[in-house]
Amino acid sequence: MAEETPSADFSEVLKQIREKDPRFTAEAYAFTFQGLDYTMTVMKGKRQHVTGQELLEGIRRYAAKEFGRLAPMVFRAWGVTQSSHFGDIVYNMIESGVMGKRDEDRREDFDGGFDMATAFDKEEEPDAAGDAAKE
Repeated sequence: MAEETPSADFSEVLKQIREKDPRFTAEAYAFTFQGLDYTMTVMKGKRQHVTGQELLEGIRRYAAKEFGRLAPMVFRAWGVTQSSHFGDIVYNMIESGVMGKRDEDRREDFDGGFDMATAFDKEEEPDAAGDAAKE
């Protein structure tokens, strides 16, 4: 997924997205966008395309950094109950023009991501050059 420049009024775009798909809060969309930035800058070291699975791992690490073990509770409050929901969020933003994609990118790329029940059980340092999982 490649980051596109959001339109002048991101909140208006989110309102339109949520009218079509009200399952997720505006915070879930904003966090997904922030997770994309984290994935590109912290994990990849530069702004470049990331795959669905890379974005899911970036979202997981960013959530661990921001919320620790409370991440699953925060996600549930936002309407996100499984990691594949981030694929729905991303593709809603792609359809609205907020994010871009390559021809080979598919919604299904987000299936089989992290398990919400266990992904945040272990304390980790997600910013350690993106290598926290290599302990």
